[in-house]
Amino acid sequence: MAERLGLFGGSFDPVHRAHLALAEAALDALALDRVLWLPAGQPWQKARAMTPAADRVAMLRLALAGQPRFVLDPRETERCGPSYTLDTVRELRAEHPAARLFLLIGQDQFAGFHTWKGWREILQQLELAVAARPGVEPGADPQVLQHRWHRLPLPPLAISSTAIRARVAAGEPIDDLVPPEVARYIDRQGLYRAASGS
Repeated sequence: MAERLGLFGGSFDPVHRAHLALAEAALDALALDRVLWLPAGQPWQKARAMTPAADRVAMLRLALAGQPRFVLDPRETERCGPSYTLDTVRELRAEHPAARLFLLIGQDQFAGFHTWKGWREILQQLELAVAARPGVEPGADPQVLQHRWHRLPLPPLAISSTAIRARVAAGEPIDDLVPPEVARYIDRQGLYRAASGS
């Protein structure tokens, strides 16, 4: 039987409990063998400066430890120039020619998917899995909606990396928002203390 792989990209700045809950939900809902976590190098659609890739990868490594079906894949952080999902999908398809690939995205990404570089080629290589808020029907460009996509139940955790960075900058605790190892790393490295909450 063909391997089923979930591809979960993002800045993960920092990784938090809602990311982990969504990946767990995807494992179950899509019967995935593994989820590949793909921290972005230089996302072409991000306006703000990000925490160095080495720190974001280190936090992910701590968060995913002991979970064999979660695999850290740092290829985008090792690539020069802007990070494009298209390049990663091409590489992964070449490495896993027989696998069924599912790209895990949020509703906002789904709505703007038709603006992504090479989006038509991406949809030829994989299936989209959209994390949808309860009671909200995800919308997307009609051309995107013609392709097969799956609705993922979104865990009821209202957590964002933006809010976490703002809390750290304000000196507030984040222990309930991120795994304990990640909270310790942020404190030890002094991350986000000068953040503006952007």
